[in-house]
Amino acid sequence: MIKSNLEESIPKLFCLHFNECDRKKCTALKLSRLRLLKIVPKIRGRNYNAIFLNPFSKKVINDSDREIILKYGLIVVDCSWKKIFNFKNFDLKNSRKLPPLIAANPVNYGKVEKLSSVEALASALYITNFHTYADLILSKFSWGVEFKKLNKF
Repeated sequence: MIKSNLEESIPKLFCLHFNECDRKKCTALKLSRLRLLKIVPKIRGRNYNAIFLNPFSKKVINDSDREIILKYGLIVVDCSWKKIFNFKNFDLKNSRKLPPLIAANPVNYGKVEKLSSVEALASALYITNFHTYADLILSKFSWGVEFKKLNKF
């Protein structure tokens, strides 16, 4: 089956979810319910080559990562901020960190680098020129536009 250009340009989003959050406020679970993201139990197979958002990576995500995202996807980790340091030594081939950004989510509004999963994914998508898809996932949250304004995307 031949895919249209539109289908080929939609990035696959994944979440390594640790069930440590308030399920009612979890942005990753909401995106999953809306079929905009897939929850994965571990990183393996094709996902191993995806861009993995890791705040401890030495490399910052940039527009040249677009092709990797198109081919393999983009993975965010959803875990408690208290346990994020467990990922300090978790460095996959395509680990990338985001530049400093300001959260707009109600839990961490105004805090630098305390992004929700949807904010992290949208940021990576804006940086890699998937603006329409970033706008789509942020549109599912009442504060999504505020995140875009705060960070001048």
